[in-house]
Amino acid sequence: MPSRFLRGFWKLTWVEIKIFTREPMGFVGTLVMPVVLFIVLGRAFGSVAPVNTTQVDIPFNAAILAAVLIAISAVQSLVAIISIYREGGILKRLRATPLSPVTILGSHVVVKLVFTVISLTLLLLAGRRLFPGVMQVNVFSFTAAVLISTLSILSLGFLIASVVPTARFAQMISAVVLYPMLALSGLFYPVDRLPRAFEVVSYLLPTTHAVALLNGVWDGSGWSAHWVNVAALLVLFAAYTALSTKVFRWE
Repeated sequence: MPSRFLRGFWKLTWVEIKIFTREPMGFVGTLVMPVVLFIVLGRAFGSVAPVNTTQVDIPFNAAILAAVLIAISAVQSLVAIISIYREGGILKRLRATPLSPVTILGSHVVVKLVFTVISLTLLLLAGRRLFPGVMQVNVFSFTAAVLISTLSILSLGFLIASVVPTARFAQMISAVVLYPMLALSGLFYPVDRLPRAFEVVSYLLPTTHAVALLNGVWDGSGWSAHWVNVAALLVLFAAYTALSTKVFRWE
């Protein structure tokens, strides 16, 4: 039984990878645009120095912005694909197969995480080449932080995908929900300086804890100093996943 599950899972995952590479917005948005934005902003501000730098001309960390955008792009692609599958009756047909819902939905998560790693690798390689002496972050630790952040943000994406009415509105609705989260994430403006209501909302969003964790890994303070953010990402993942399973529509 486990071998049959794995065979079905990997076959479906391979199919989803091929579909993802044929989707221009998802492929370009996940692999290309964050890296291009990172390079442009890094050059515009002179470097991508760590957040605890003494320089004052860098309003935010371009690498962390790019890493969060990688996750958000993956979510937008996820929402678009799920809504297209639902509207086209593909989800309904998949549910009628021996594949379990966990297999079907899990394959989408694996595909997004795989392309997140690829995109992050391109980002780090570009940073090491174009900004020598600056990209001193621990690659393994930063990658792990990005994957945990992406997983948590993806769970919010599944919640959006669960209720989005049609593929026609998928990109618009996901953009309206996801991109304003950047403004509340603490990347551009400290969360504790936001109005009280916005501050409370920001702590319910995975991007806020993702930025805090990524900043901690980047500046060397480490995971132990940001265990609360890690716990929050995991709790939000569990909460959004549980809620999405309650409201998810297969057709």
